[in-house]
Amino acid sequence: MLNLQKAEQPTLYFIGVTTTQSSIMKLFPLWAEALGLKDAVIRGIDIGIHADSALYRQAVQFIKDDEQSLGALVTTHKIDLYHAAKDLFDYLDPYATMFGELSCISKKDGKLEGYAKDPISSGLALEAFVPQNYWQEHDGELLVMGAGGSAIAISAYLLDKQRAGRPSKLIVTNRSQHRLDEIERIMNEIAPDVPAAYHLTPQASANDEVMASVKPHSLIVNATGLGKDQPGSPITDDVLFPQDSLVWELNYRGALDYLHQANRQKDDRRLYVEDGWIYFIHGWTQVIQEVFHLDIAADTFAELERIAGTLR
Repeated sequence: MLNLQKAEQPTLYFIGVTTTQSSIMKLFPLWAEALGLKDAVIRGIDIGIHADSALYRQAVQFIKDDEQSLGALVTTHKIDLYHAAKDLFDYLDPYATMFGELSCISKKDGKLEGYAKDPISSGLALEAFVPQNYWQEHDGELLVMGAGGSAIAISAYLLDKQRAGRPSKLIVTNRSQHRLDEIERIMNEIAPDVPAAYHLTPQASANDEVMASVKPHSLIVNATGLGKDQPGSPITDDVLFPQDSLVWELNYRGALDYLHQANRQKDDRRLYVEDGWIYFIHGWTQVIQEVFHLDIAADTFAELERIAGTLR
């Protein structure tokens, strides 16, 4: 069982795997001061990957019952926590119920609320580095390695039928079939008109084979978590990235093997390589807004981004 102590001051929790290693532990006190969040603190709750559902339920119930525990950001466990504890929430937002995951826990008027913020934060991060009209001009594809919450959010955002330009094809790979089946179900609802392929890739070499057929001017995403909470990369060193493509490593800390693999090919393959730093900032600020009931304006976000940059 988890060792959770009653909060003595307004507390935001980080439910993850190796939370003490995250930059947010040093960054949050600086942000809290800039936002005027008097006495607010952050605490980590470390849970092993795909843990027993009782641990997720214990964490959620504790936050629900403890007065000074105001909410949490959830990473890695977004899907497992949702399925283990969704009945404990008084409100779940439409993204949470549609995608079967949640990344934000908050309280409002005595009720426990759950949100899937990744479609918003991933969209904001994508807009920061994907050139305007990229998909209309190049007709590239989207390859997402991993089929968890971030993969669903990114795919849903980029393939939303309301968007002016979308990838010409969605390609998803994953090590387990049940997650592939789930993202396929969701994407069939969101973008049934976009061609899609779902590949079971238990070994990195299988991802290499899939990537070999991806068109130039595509977006290649590591959404597996490999290189942060778990060692390794979803691809081998023998892979060739598609020419003139965008490469996104969702992690910003850890060994970052995938990021290094892409950077080694950056010049020869004419790649643009992005790490997960701006995604990290948008993810946290979205949750902080919800938990502390704030409206972070553009100039305030710029200041928070500047403060975060001092810790890089």
